[in-house]
Amino acid sequence: MLEELNVRNFALVESLALSFDRGFTALTGETGAGKSIIVGSLSFLLGGKAGEDLIRSGCDEASVSAVVTTEDNRDALDWLASRDISLDDGRLIVRRNIRSNGRSSIYIQNVQVSRNDLSEFMSFLFDLHGQHNHETLLRKETHRKYLDRFAGLEEEAGEFNRVFTGLAGKRKELETSLGSERSRDARMEILEYGIDEVSKAGPKAGESQELEIEAKKLADFEKLLAHINAASSLFFDDETSLLSCARSVKNSIDNASSIDADLESISKKIDGFYFEIEDIAEEFRSYKNRLNYDPKRLEEVEERLNLLYRLKKKYVPQKSTGKSAEEDILAWKIEAEKELADLKNMEENRDLLKADIAALEKEIAARSSGLTAKRREGSRRLGQGITGILANLGMPCARFEAAVLSKAADKTASPEPGAVNTLVCGPWGADVVEFMISANTGEPLKELTRIASGGELSRVMLAIKTMLSKTQDSIGTQDSFGNADTSPQTLIFDEVDTGIGGEVAISVGEYLAQIGEHKQIFCVTHLASIAVRCNNHLKVEKKIISGDKDVSRTITTVTLLDRKDERLEIARMLAGDSGDAALAHADDLLAKYKRSR
Repeated sequence: MLEELNVRNFALVESLALSFDRGFTALTGETGAGKSIIVGSLSFLLGGKAGEDLIRSGCDEASVSAVVTTEDNRDALDWLASRDISLDDGRLIVRRNIRSNGRSSIYIQNVQVSRNDLSEFMSFLFDLHGQHNHETLLRKETHRKYLDRFAGLEEEAGEFNRVFTGLAGKRKELETSLGSERSRDARMEILEYGIDEVSKAGPKAGESQELEIEAKKLADFEKLLAHINAASSLFFDDETSLLSCARSVKNSIDNASSIDADLESISKKIDGFYFEIEDIAEEFRSYKNRLNYDPKRLEEVEERLNLLYRLKKKYVPQKSTGKSAEEDILAWKIEAEKELADLKNMEENRDLLKADIAALEKEIAARSSGLTAKRREGSRRLGQGITGILANLGMPCARFEAAVLSKAADKTASPEPGAVNTLVCGPWGADVVEFMISANTGEPLKELTRIASGGELSRVMLAIKTMLSKTQDSIGTQDSFGNADTSPQTLIFDEVDTGIGGEVAISVGEYLAQIGEHKQIFCVTHLASIAVRCNNHLKVEKKIISGDKDVSRTITTVTLLDRKDERLEIARMLAGDSGDAALAHADDLLAKYKRSR
């Protein structure tokens, strides 16, 4: 619901601040006064296209903002929740502006959104219907949505869509499986060969690092042996070696300490030093004795390293993972074995897929049959309701039908990927829904797009909106949309009275007033018999004011009329003036049709 509207520097509007109530609000005024500007500002706020030409002459920026409530609209609340936008005491502030450089900004609360986001969100709350806004209801693809909403089938259709999507996915998976049979066999052969090659090689984690160390030692063996021999002669191989000298020092200090006890501490340290040297010498001698050069071993090590590097390059060609070559190879082998097992099980999986597809096809067939039956029942009630409303709107011979056709029978329906055997289904069922009308007795039903008269089209649109705006215990029948009303709570009609007058205009006014009992209605009208039904009457006027440097400017103003001013406006709409006869006629209409406020 729209509670407040603020417009600044938009077209001829300099500054406008309006508060709105529930019910039916009429906007009237002379031709050219700017009523379309008010609707244009609302269209701008609902996400309509906009350019710099909307900015008031001499200004750099135009803006429109509003305070709106969601009225517990489930779609709107879900949309807000998905974007972490919170209501403030049940209300939202929506703002949109456009600058002279073409840039614009849009905010819902304090969250900036795109124009597409704005259009999507506001469509949950508002429905703008103007002389050029029949497109939505005239689009054939929307008719199924309208019928499902009217018949309370949205949830069931959504569940069908989930199952249909699952079936399409299973079929694609099966198609991929069948199409890759030859490549599967080739891939299995490659994997089996690779796994066998790696298994025979038997790489061990850390092996290449150890082999590289050994290869370096074997390659430099001569240098190593020369250093070892030199160290050996200095260490223990001759009389002047380190070990011999240490032994002589030890013996001399031991003898000296037997004479002078002050040398005992030094003697103990010398003993420790000697025995440490002796242990090192023994360890070094053992190493020297083990030292052996085998040219064949160097060849074996190099061949092993080449094998490991070749396997890594072959099966793990990506950049280094930071692991050793054999670790990468072993990781590949594990993945290859898993993939090979999956490929070997593909035949079994294919059989399971076929069984799943068969089960889903049966479920789709059962669900689509149920949806079709319920849509046809809903179509009957919707057709009867709209036909009855059209009779009251001056089309007594009109006949409306929400035709529920089979996709297989509808030649204009594009084939859907996912047809269930001979049953042709789409994502939302086996049906094509199209709104049809016969405006006169004896004429066949035709698509809405083939209605020639603008007045007839406006009345058909009003009748459809009347039925689609109903909730439980609403107008006429007990039809509802389900557990919660997800239809827009605010309807905006721009000159719905085009091409009508007399008794038809009286009926249009009556229906607008009835819808206004359950929805918030805004209607731009030129007809007094419609305006007189409103709960709130706004008059749009064009005024000339003096601006800077005595330059006159034209602005559009909007005034909420009291009962006295409304009487004068109704008289003007009737006769173009406020003469006695016009005022008397206005009094009669107000007394007869005006509802209590």
